Amino acid sequence: MDAKSIFLNQSNRLRSGWRLTIFLLAFIIFGGLAGAVVQQILSRLQIDSQPGSVLYLAANGLVSFTIAVLLGWLCGKFLENLPFRALGAWFTKNWFKDLFFGLLLGAFTLSLAVLAAMAFGGLSFQTNQTYGMSAILLTLGSSFLIFAAAAAAEEAFFRGYILQTFARANLAWLAIILTSVFFATVHLNNPNSDYISSINTALAGIWFGAAYLKTRNLWLPFGIHLAWNWMQGAFFGIEVSGIKEVTTAPLLQEVDSGPAWLTGEQYGIEGGIACTIALLASIALIYFLPFLKPTEEMLALTSEEIPRNKKTMA
Repeated sequence: MDAKSIFLNQSNRLRSGWRLTIFLLAFIIFGGLAGAVVQQILSRLQIDSQPGSVLYLAANGLVSFTIAVLLGWLCGKFLENLPFRALGAWFTKNWFKDLFFGLLLGAFTLSLAVLAAMAFGGLSFQTNQTYGMSAILLTLGSSFLIFAAAAAAEEAFFRGYILQTFARANLAWLAIILTSVFFATVHLNNPNSDYISSINTALAGIWFGAAYLKTRNLWLPFGIHLAWNWMQGAFFGIEVSGIKEVTTAPLLQEVDSGPAWLTGEQYGIEGGIACTIALLASIALIYFLPFLKPTEEMLALTSEEIPRNKKTMA
Protein backbone atom coordinates (compact mmCIF):
# COMPACT_ATOMS: atom_id res chain seq x y z
CA MET A 1 0.00 0.00 0.00
CA ASP A 2 1.54 3.30 -1.09
CA ALA A 3 1.32 6.57 0.83
CA LYS A 4 -1.48 7.89 -1.37
CA SER A 5 -3.75 4.90 -0.74
CA ILE A 6 -3.30 5.33 3.01
CA PHE A 7 -5.01 8.70 2.83
CA LEU A 8 -7.18 8.50 -0.32
CA ASN A 9 -9.77 5.92 -1.38
CA GLN A 10 -10.79 4.72 -4.84
CA SER A 11 -12.96 7.81 -5.31
CA ASN A 12 -9.85 9.95 -4.75
CA ARG A 13 -11.31 11.29 -1.51
CA LEU A 14 -9.91 11.24 2.01
CA ARG A 15 -10.68 7.90 3.63
CA SER A 16 -13.56 7.68 6.09
CA GLY A 17 -11.27 7.07 9.06
CA TRP A 18 -9.40 10.32 8.42
CA ARG A 19 -12.68 12.17 7.90
CA LEU A 20 -13.88 10.83 11.24
CA THR A 21 -10.66 11.98 12.90
CA ILE A 22 -10.99 15.49 11.49
CA PHE A 23 -14.61 15.74 12.65
CA LEU A 24 -13.85 14.48 16.16
CA LEU A 25 -10.84 16.77 16.66
CA ALA A 26 -12.83 19.76 15.42
CA PHE A 27 -15.76 18.84 17.67
CA ILE A 28 -13.52 18.53 20.74
CA ILE A 29 -11.83 21.87 20.05
CA PHE A 30 -14.84 23.96 19.06
CA GLY A 31 -17.22 22.20 21.43
CA GLY A 32 -14.87 22.90 24.31
CA LEU A 33 -14.46 26.54 23.32
CA ALA A 34 -18.18 27.08 22.84
CA GLY A 35 -18.97 25.37 26.12
CA ALA A 36 -16.46 27.55 27.97
CA VAL A 37 -17.93 30.71 26.44
CA VAL A 38 -21.48 29.73 27.40
CA GLN A 39 -20.34 28.84 30.92
CA GLN A 40 -18.68 32.24 31.30
CA ILE A 41 -21.78 34.05 30.08
CA LEU A 42 -24.02 32.18 32.52
CA SER A 43 -21.53 32.78 35.32
CA ARG A 44 -21.42 36.53 34.66
CA LEU A 45 -25.21 36.57 34.70
CA GLN A 46 -25.00 34.78 38.07
CA ILE A 47 -27.03 31.85 36.80
CA ASP A 48 -26.36 28.48 38.40
CA SER A 49 -25.33 26.02 35.69
CA GLN A 50 -23.50 23.26 37.53
CA PRO A 51 -23.09 19.89 35.74
CA GLY A 52 -26.29 17.88 36.14
CA SER A 53 -28.51 20.91 36.61
CA VAL A 54 -31.47 21.51 34.32
CA LEU A 55 -29.88 24.63 32.82
CA TYR A 56 -26.60 22.79 32.24
CA LEU A 57 -28.36 19.97 30.40
CA ALA A 58 -30.31 22.41 28.21
CA ALA A 59 -27.31 24.61 27.39
CA ASN A 60 -25.05 21.61 26.77
CA GLY A 61 -27.63 20.08 24.43
CA LEU A 62 -28.07 23.24 22.37
CA VAL A 63 -24.33 23.91 22.10
CA SER A 64 -23.50 20.30 21.22
CA PHE A 65 -26.27 20.14 18.62
CA THR A 66 -25.14 23.38 16.95
CA ILE A 67 -21.48 22.32 16.83
CA ALA A 68 -22.30 18.80 15.57
CA VAL A 69 -24.56 20.07 12.77
CA LEU A 70 -22.22 22.88 11.75
CA LEU A 71 -19.13 20.66 11.65
CA GLY A 72 -21.08 17.84 9.98
CA TRP A 73 -22.12 20.23 7.23
CA LEU A 74 -18.59 21.66 6.79
CA CYS A 75 -16.95 18.22 6.72
CA GLY A 76 -19.55 16.99 4.26
CA LYS A 77 -19.08 20.05 2.06
CA PHE A 78 -15.29 20.25 1.98
CA LEU A 79 -14.33 16.60 2.39
CA GLU A 80 -17.08 14.95 0.33
CA ASN A 81 -18.69 17.70 -1.78
CA LEU A 82 -22.11 17.15 -0.17
CA PRO A 83 -24.98 19.61 0.34
CA PHE A 84 -26.26 20.40 3.83
CA ARG A 85 -29.38 18.25 3.40
CA ALA A 86 -27.19 15.13 3.13
CA LEU A 87 -26.78 15.36 6.90
CA GLY A 88 -30.46 14.43 7.30
CA ALA A 89 -31.24 17.35 9.59
CA TRP A 90 -33.17 19.47 7.09
CA PHE A 91 -36.85 19.58 6.12
CA THR A 92 -36.47 17.20 3.22
CA LYS A 93 -39.28 15.06 1.82
CA ASN A 94 -40.91 12.78 4.45
CA TRP A 95 -39.27 14.58 7.39
CA PHE A 96 -42.57 15.07 9.22
CA LYS A 97 -43.76 11.53 8.59
CA ASP A 98 -40.48 10.14 9.94
CA LEU A 99 -40.61 12.43 12.98
CA PHE A 100 -44.24 11.48 13.67
CA PHE A 101 -43.60 7.75 13.50
CA GLY A 102 -40.42 8.21 15.51
CA LEU A 103 -42.41 9.79 18.33
CA LEU A 104 -44.98 6.99 18.15
CA LEU A 105 -42.32 4.28 18.09
CA GLY A 106 -40.42 5.79 21.02
CA ALA A 107 -43.59 6.05 23.11
CA PHE A 108 -44.65 2.52 22.12
CA THR A 109 -41.27 0.99 22.98
CA LEU A 110 -41.07 2.72 26.36
CA SER A 111 -44.62 1.59 27.13
CA LEU A 112 -43.66 -1.95 26.15
CA ALA A 113 -40.74 -1.88 28.60
CA VAL A 114 -43.00 -0.55 31.36
CA LEU A 115 -45.62 -3.22 30.66
CA ALA A 116 -42.97 -5.94 30.80
CA ALA A 117 -41.80 -4.69 34.22
CA MET A 118 -45.41 -4.42 35.44
CA ALA A 119 -46.24 -7.93 34.21
CA PHE A 120 -43.55 -9.40 36.48
CA GLY A 121 -44.65 -7.26 39.42
CA GLY A 122 -41.66 -4.95 39.39
CA LEU A 123 -43.40 -1.65 38.66
CA SER A 124 -46.70 0.00 39.48
CA PHE A 125 -47.87 3.59 39.21
CA GLN A 126 -50.10 6.06 40.97
CA THR A 127 -51.24 9.57 40.16
CA ASN A 128 -48.97 12.33 41.43
CA GLN A 129 -50.57 13.67 44.63
CA THR A 130 -47.45 15.57 45.72
CA TYR A 131 -47.66 18.40 43.19
CA GLY A 132 -50.50 20.44 41.73
CA MET A 133 -51.54 20.42 38.10
CA SER A 134 -49.65 23.66 37.32
CA ALA A 135 -46.35 22.11 38.46
CA ILE A 136 -47.07 18.93 36.50
CA LEU A 137 -47.88 20.87 33.33
CA LEU A 138 -44.71 22.93 33.77
CA THR A 139 -42.66 19.75 34.08
CA LEU A 140 -44.32 18.22 31.01
CA GLY A 141 -43.59 21.31 28.91
CA SER A 142 -40.12 22.26 30.15
CA SER A 143 -38.82 18.68 30.13
CA PHE A 144 -40.05 18.21 26.57
CA LEU A 145 -37.86 21.12 25.46
CA ILE A 146 -34.85 19.93 27.45
CA PHE A 147 -35.15 16.34 26.24
CA ALA A 148 -35.58 17.62 22.68
CA ALA A 149 -32.30 19.56 22.94
CA ALA A 150 -30.49 16.57 24.42
CA ALA A 151 -31.89 14.10 21.86
CA ALA A 152 -31.07 16.45 18.96
CA ALA A 153 -27.50 16.84 20.20
CA GLU A 154 -26.88 13.13 20.66
CA GLU A 155 -28.43 12.17 17.33
CA ALA A 156 -26.56 14.90 15.44
CA PHE A 157 -23.30 13.68 16.95
CA PHE A 158 -23.63 9.89 17.07
CA ARG A 159 -25.92 9.33 14.07
CA GLY A 160 -24.81 12.42 12.16
CA TYR A 161 -21.59 12.81 10.22
CA ILE A 162 -19.72 10.08 12.10
CA LEU A 163 -22.13 7.33 11.10
CA GLN A 164 -22.93 8.78 7.70
CA THR A 165 -19.39 9.14 6.42
CA PHE A 166 -18.78 5.48 7.27
CA ALA A 167 -22.03 4.53 5.55
CA ARG A 168 -20.76 6.10 2.33
CA ALA A 169 -17.68 3.91 2.69
CA ASN A 170 -19.90 0.79 3.07
CA LEU A 171 -18.99 0.54 6.76
CA ALA A 172 -22.34 1.57 8.25
CA TRP A 173 -22.72 -1.35 10.67
CA LEU A 174 -19.13 -0.99 11.87
CA ALA A 175 -19.91 2.67 12.60
CA ILE A 176 -23.14 1.72 14.40
CA ILE A 177 -21.26 -0.71 16.66
CA LEU A 178 -18.47 1.78 17.39
CA THR A 179 -20.81 4.69 18.06
CA SER A 180 -23.07 2.49 20.19
CA VAL A 181 -20.13 1.50 22.40
CA PHE A 182 -19.11 5.16 22.61
CA PHE A 183 -22.74 6.10 23.36
CA ALA A 184 -22.74 3.66 26.27
CA THR A 185 -19.35 4.89 27.47
CA VAL A 186 -20.45 8.52 27.84
CA HIS A 187 -23.30 7.32 30.10
CA LEU A 188 -21.01 5.41 32.48
CA ASN A 189 -20.75 8.36 34.87
CA ASN A 190 -24.53 8.69 35.19
CA PRO A 191 -25.86 8.02 38.70
CA ASN A 192 -26.31 4.33 39.58
CA SER A 193 -25.16 2.99 36.20
CA ASP A 194 -24.10 -0.66 36.02
CA TYR A 195 -23.37 -3.37 33.46
CA ILE A 196 -27.03 -3.90 32.51
CA SER A 197 -27.58 -0.17 31.93
CA SER A 198 -24.40 -0.05 29.83
CA ILE A 199 -25.55 -2.98 27.69
CA ASN A 200 -28.97 -1.39 27.23
CA THR A 201 -27.45 1.98 26.32
CA ALA A 202 -25.26 0.32 23.69
CA LEU A 203 -28.34 -1.54 22.45
CA ALA A 204 -30.20 1.78 22.28
CA GLY A 205 -27.34 3.10 20.12
CA ILE A 206 -27.93 0.20 17.73
CA TRP A 207 -31.67 0.99 17.86
CA PHE A 208 -31.12 4.62 16.86
CA GLY A 209 -28.54 3.63 14.25
CA ALA A 210 -30.95 1.16 12.67
CA ALA A 211 -33.60 3.89 12.60
CA TYR A 212 -31.21 6.19 10.76
CA LEU A 213 -30.31 3.53 8.19
CA LYS A 214 -33.99 2.82 7.60
CA THR A 215 -34.78 6.40 6.50
CA ARG A 216 -31.32 8.00 5.97
CA ASN A 217 -32.35 11.08 7.93
CA LEU A 218 -32.16 12.06 11.61
CA TRP A 219 -35.86 12.71 12.12
CA LEU A 220 -36.83 9.12 12.88
CA PRO A 221 -34.10 8.46 15.50
CA PHE A 222 -34.62 11.94 16.95
CA GLY A 223 -38.35 11.31 17.39
CA ILE A 224 -37.73 7.90 18.96
CA HIS A 225 -35.09 9.30 21.31
CA LEU A 226 -37.21 12.27 22.38
CA ALA A 227 -40.39 10.29 23.02
CA TRP A 228 -38.49 7.60 24.94
CA ASN A 229 -36.88 10.08 27.34
CA TRP A 230 -39.90 12.33 27.74
CA MET A 231 -42.42 9.55 28.34
CA GLN A 232 -40.04 7.86 30.74
CA GLY A 233 -39.42 10.90 32.91
CA ALA A 234 -42.31 13.34 32.54
CA PHE A 235 -45.15 10.83 32.09
CA PHE A 236 -44.20 7.73 34.08
CA GLY A 237 -41.95 9.48 36.61
CA ILE A 238 -39.03 7.09 36.01
CA GLU A 239 -35.41 8.15 36.24
CA VAL A 240 -33.94 8.86 32.80
CA SER A 241 -30.48 7.28 32.73
CA GLY A 242 -30.29 7.87 36.49
CA ILE A 243 -31.39 11.53 36.28
CA LYS A 244 -34.56 12.91 37.91
CA GLU A 245 -33.77 16.63 38.12
CA VAL A 246 -35.40 17.38 34.77
CA THR A 247 -38.78 15.91 35.78
CA THR A 248 -39.43 17.02 39.35
CA ALA A 249 -43.24 16.89 39.02
CA PRO A 250 -44.15 14.04 36.64
CA LEU A 251 -47.70 13.06 35.76
CA LEU A 252 -47.37 9.67 37.48
CA GLN A 253 -45.25 8.41 40.34
CA GLU A 254 -43.59 5.04 40.03
CA VAL A 255 -43.58 2.40 42.74
CA ASP A 256 -40.49 0.30 42.04
CA SER A 257 -40.58 -3.06 43.80
CA GLY A 258 -37.54 -4.44 41.99
CA PRO A 259 -35.55 -6.51 41.53
CA ALA A 260 -32.97 -4.15 40.05
CA TRP A 261 -32.13 -6.52 37.20
CA LEU A 262 -35.74 -6.23 36.01
CA THR A 263 -36.66 -2.59 36.64
CA GLY A 264 -33.30 -0.83 36.94
CA GLU A 265 -34.45 0.72 40.23
CA GLN A 266 -32.56 3.99 40.86
CA TYR A 267 -31.08 4.14 37.35
CA GLY A 268 -34.52 3.82 35.82
CA ILE A 269 -35.95 1.21 33.52
CA GLU A 270 -32.96 1.56 31.17
CA GLY A 271 -31.02 -0.40 33.80
CA GLY A 272 -33.27 -3.46 33.67
CA ILE A 273 -33.99 -6.43 31.45
CA ALA A 274 -37.52 -5.14 30.77
CA CYS A 275 -35.82 -2.44 28.72
CA THR A 276 -33.65 -5.02 26.91
CA ILE A 277 -36.75 -6.94 25.80
CA ALA A 278 -38.46 -3.79 24.51
CA LEU A 279 -35.39 -2.57 22.62
CA LEU A 280 -34.84 -5.88 20.85
CA ALA A 281 -38.51 -5.98 19.83
CA SER A 282 -38.39 -2.40 18.54
CA ILE A 283 -35.20 -2.99 16.52
CA ALA A 284 -36.95 -5.90 14.80
CA LEU A 285 -40.04 -3.75 14.24
CA ILE A 286 -37.99 -0.99 12.58
CA TYR A 287 -36.35 -3.53 10.31
CA PHE A 288 -39.66 -4.96 9.06
CA LEU A 289 -41.88 -1.85 8.86
CA PRO A 290 -42.38 -1.34 5.10
CA PHE A 291 -43.46 2.33 5.16
CA LEU A 292 -40.21 3.49 6.77
CA LYS A 293 -37.81 3.96 3.89
CA PRO A 294 -35.47 6.63 2.52
CA THR A 295 -36.20 8.91 -0.41
CA GLU A 296 -34.17 8.27 -3.54
CA GLU A 297 -32.24 11.48 -3.00
CA MET A 298 -31.24 10.71 0.60
CA LEU A 299 -30.32 7.15 -0.32
CA ALA A 300 -28.05 8.44 -3.09
CA LEU A 301 -26.42 11.02 -0.80
CA THR A 302 -25.66 8.53 1.96
CA SER A 303 -24.97 5.18 0.31
CA GLU A 304 -21.76 5.67 -1.65
CA GLU A 305 -18.74 7.85 -2.10
CA ILE A 306 -19.09 10.65 -4.62
CA PRO A 307 -16.01 10.74 -6.90
CA ARG A 308 -14.05 13.96 -6.69
CA ASN A 309 -14.79 14.92 -10.30
CA LYS A 310 -18.56 14.40 -9.89
CA LYS A 311 -20.82 17.20 -8.65
CA THR A 312 -23.96 16.82 -6.56
CA MET A 313 -27.15 18.78 -6.96
CA ALA A 314 -27.10 22.11 -5.17
